[in-house]
Amino acid sequence: MKLSRPHTLKEISALINCKFVGDPNHTITGINEIHSVEDGDIVFVDHKKYYEKAVNSNATTIIADKKINCPTNKALIISNNPFDDYNFLCLHFSPLKKHTKSVGLNCIIDKSAHLYPNVFIGNNVSIGKNSIIHSGVCIYDNCVIEDNVIIGPNSIIGHYAFYYKKKENEYNRMHSTGSVLIKNNVEIGALCTIDAGVSSITKIGEGSKLDNQVHIGHDTVIGKNCLMAANVGIAGCVQIKDNVTLWGQVGCASNVIIEENVVVGAQSGISKSLKAGKTYFGSPCSEIRFKYKEMAAIKKLPELIELLKNG
Repeated sequence: MKLSRPHTLKEISALINCKFVGDPNHTITGINEIHSVEDGDIVFVDHKKYYEKAVNSNATTIIADKKINCPTNKALIISNNPFDDYNFLCLHFSPLKKHTKSVGLNCIIDKSAHLYPNVFIGNNVSIGKNSIIHSGVCIYDNCVIEDNVIIGPNSIIGHYAFYYKKKENEYNRMHSTGSVLIKNNVEIGALCTIDAGVSSITKIGEGSKLDNQVHIGHDTVIGKNCLMAANVGIAGCVQIKDNVTLWGQVGCASNVIIEENVVVGAQSGISKSLKAGKTYFGSPCSEIRFKYKEMAAIKKLPELIELLKNG
């Protein structure tokens, strides 16, 4: 999320009542979660496992629970509760807004777009030429729907990111400040859910087609001309390159990269990145030829066990 104007390190530290290390006039231009940070962004870290990742990221300001060594071009804010203070900043600069109308403020909806009855459109939404939005669809704040897009009944675009911090006996949700971008000629089936980015953008690439009941997690980026059958579930922060096909009920873990022209068979589970141009199957999935050999070998196990028993 980019701020409406640059803020200084001193200003941001004062908002959360924390001490800082660095030039008081050090500039902060955005707030982003670690997967999406850019130059000028502020990020948080509260576990030693991720100190190095935060310091080496593109973020130039870090909210941390202790003093850590940073390059001279970066600044540090010391916080007792980095997650809470980061979340406070997200809410401060992107406060929750209640809606009382079916179409929000500052929307740009092309005259050729067709919205069926009972559609909800949030604030600052853009809908392009010849797009069709069916009944029951909710498109939340700041989402962009380009030209010739079809969104099926009761699909939800831009709902909260599924991002929680466990604290004792409860889970605290990180306030979502991101959005969704759906490129030209995308078709989305009925009852699909595409979560907003935590602080960046979830993207569906040009020409991609999603069947009914497909879920896309926060900050996932899907390439051009991808095909996803019913009940596919993609976690957050996944990169899916162009021309990928995922058949029914495929599940994919977070932080995975699926390269171009991959095909994954139905009911497969993706736990690791997949190489381009290959076909995969199984849970956890592997190349289909290897998986079929493995399955054939397993079928022979009872026979082998009997042979061992009988000497």
